[in-house]
Amino acid sequence: MALQCGIVGLPNVGKSTLFNCLSNAKAQSANFPFCTIEPNVGVITVPDDRLTRLVEMCQPRSVVPATVEIVDIAGLVKGASKGEGLGNKFLANIRETDAILHVLRCFDDDNITHVDGTVDPVRDKEIIDFELQLKDLETVDARLAKVIKQAQTGGDKTAKMQAGVLQQIKDALEAGKPARSVTLETPDEQKFARELFLLTSKPVLYVCNVDDAAAVEGNKYVDAVRKAVEGEGADILIVAAQTESEIAEFDTWEERKEFLAEIGLEESGVARLIRAAYHLLDLQTYFTAGPDEVRAWTFRRGYKAPQCAGIIHTDFEKGFIRAEVIKYDDYVNLGGETAVKDAGKLSVEGKEYVVQDGDIMHFRFNV
Repeated sequence: MALQCGIVGLPNVGKSTLFNCLSNAKAQSANFPFCTIEPNVGVITVPDDRLTRLVEMCQPRSVVPATVEIVDIAGLVKGASKGEGLGNKFLANIRETDAILHVLRCFDDDNITHVDGTVDPVRDKEIIDFELQLKDLETVDARLAKVIKQAQTGGDKTAKMQAGVLQQIKDALEAGKPARSVTLETPDEQKFARELFLLTSKPVLYVCNVDDAAAVEGNKYVDAVRKAVEGEGADILIVAAQTESEIAEFDTWEERKEFLAEIGLEESGVARLIRAAYHLLDLQTYFTAGPDEVRAWTFRRGYKAPQCAGIIHTDFEKGFIRAEVIKYDDYVNLGGETAVKDAGKLSVEGKEYVVQDGDIMHFRFNV
């Protein structure tokens, strides 16, 4: 399931440094705008203690973790919606992603030039928001003119519905709000809105890039961002990208853990960010476990058993008969599949079963 989160932000806010920490890719990280011109893509392993525990229990010959794709996109500047800087390329790249990690500079450092001269993460956020809103407004205005004409001349009910949706989104954008802030009532309206592929309809996580001293509790800049995103339907995450790059240099987990303890963290910001990106994409994990392989399978929240079976192979979905399901806690607490069966804790589910995060699955099918 190749779903992508795009890392965006103004130049020199720490996007590429953070991307390097995430993927160990060699995105150029230099003190000038546009050093990342082609989007860099990293396939990132999702940290999951459940997978580690299943591996300890099963001792499999092969282990396959869940992954998420992260795309490092060139820095945006004011006027991008009109093609300034690398604007058109930026907007095209971000349109192809499924969710946005918006990195904001929340640290002072005279050695790192800010494109606007001063550190102000709320202003930086508003610059990118404004450019994305302007581009969406162009899309909505063009589509609205077309469907209004259809609704008026042909009495087309579908066109009338679409015009209503577009007008609601237009009103929100003109008020400086993202398209995702619009609440649509019917499935048809929601489906139409999704098919517009608007930039501001994508889920967003604001990543506050701080210095070492603010890695645990944040600072005045983080507080300002937190206030600015109230009511927007977005979360924030505090990460010290430079500190994370230092953590990545340690050879052993023990050294990393000791370093984290020294600065007051139980877990690296990178691990928290990867999991946050995974959930931002509305993804969950089910497992298959045995002596041959323990594997984490990624699925969209709300998928039913046949859809999840199809992730393994399309034949599994076509010929789906039933799913045998073990809850992760039962598997671990009782000591494995045999013990779960003996305790009567294995359930047999049909086509309408909605798979839950952490389920251990075995599919029966016939093609």
